[in-house]
Amino acid sequence: MPFDLPGQGDADAAALCVHGLTGTPYEIRPLALAIVGRGIRARGLLLPGHGTSPEELARSTYSDWVDAVGEEYRALRAQHNRVFVVGLSLGGVLSLDLAIRERPDAIAVVGTPLRLGTPIRQLVPLAKYLMPMLEKREGSDIRDPEARARHPGYPRMPLASVHELVRLQRRVVAGLGRIRAPALVAHGAHDRTADPRDAERILQGLGSARKERQVYPDSGHVVPVDYDGERLSVAIADFLAGCL
Repeated sequence: MPFDLPGQGDADAAALCVHGLTGTPYEIRPLALAIVGRGIRARGLLLPGHGTSPEELARSTYSDWVDAVGEEYRALRAQHNRVFVVGLSLGGVLSLDLAIRERPDAIAVVGTPLRLGTPIRQLVPLAKYLMPMLEKREGSDIRDPEARARHPGYPRMPLASVHELVRLQRRVVAGLGRIRAPALVAHGAHDRTADPRDAERILQGLGSARKERQVYPDSGHVVPVDYDGERLSVAIADFLAGCL
């Protein structure tokens, strides 16, 4: 579940790692292991409503997630000279939201949905009452079948949580230009959950002077545990190390 891994070196830096909707810190741990190899502490939190039940998640709001990320970030900022934020999917949206309001020393976001497609975002405010839960019939959006089979997370998606994501996305889209942190934006080419074109939209919207986009050709949504996971982990660790 949550993890706190000391950096293997003397860098006075930490990375806050944030998982995706219905997921757990398991899916971002490969990134953390590469990061600590660069001497950077890596801390992975469990977002409110996760690690319990889909029903509990349905009662959580985007403000709960924002507050949890902010609290963890400020705790790390009080202890380290440099603090980075790394997020997957919802965790990427939350990382962007934090970077609008705070000043992390760098951010890296993976498979980040900037907007949900139509008609989902228009229908979900009503649909969440008619169909509270959606079954994940094919499991997580991971191309590697072995990785998909062992991937933990909820088997159902609460539509109330999707609505909270939509609300958070609107807030982030409006504030992207205020982000100044160096940014790495990564996406799996075969992502069926978050539109791969969102990576370019995020890149173009950022106010960061240093920013780059990377596309991983053999992966779906959860790139850290998919076929390109090792390449992604090295790329993010190198990027953050270059911001020390």
